[in-house]
Amino acid sequence: MIVAGRLLELQSAHGNVSVEIRIFMPQPDREHWSCAYEIDWPEGTRKFAAHGLDSMQALILALNMIGSEIYTSDYHKSGKLSSGESWQGYGFPVPNNMRDLLIGDDKKYH
Repeated sequence: MIVAGRLLELQSAHGNVSVEIRIFMPQPDREHWSCAYEIDWPEGTRKFAAHGLDSMQALILALNMIGSEIYTSDYHKSGKLSSGESWQGYGFPVPNNMRDLLIGDDKKYH
């Protein structure tokens, strides 16, 4: 079950391309929890999961992993990826050692 999503926009030579992000409800995974997510990059959907001691930790780690993937992507580095809204940045947190990569409102408020 999808519990949250966000739509980013990538500027391309053929117009804007949607980059959809889906976060799924954390699920028990043996003694731990897993929180799956998907990012629909232009070259294909990347499916991954974060694992934590409880559902909250798994969700927080998934959000940070999404932020890390976005901010280290070639799409971000090209400057052609955006939230498509008045928010400057993507609205995802990143680990402390990556905060220097944040832009716009992400840098200001995260």
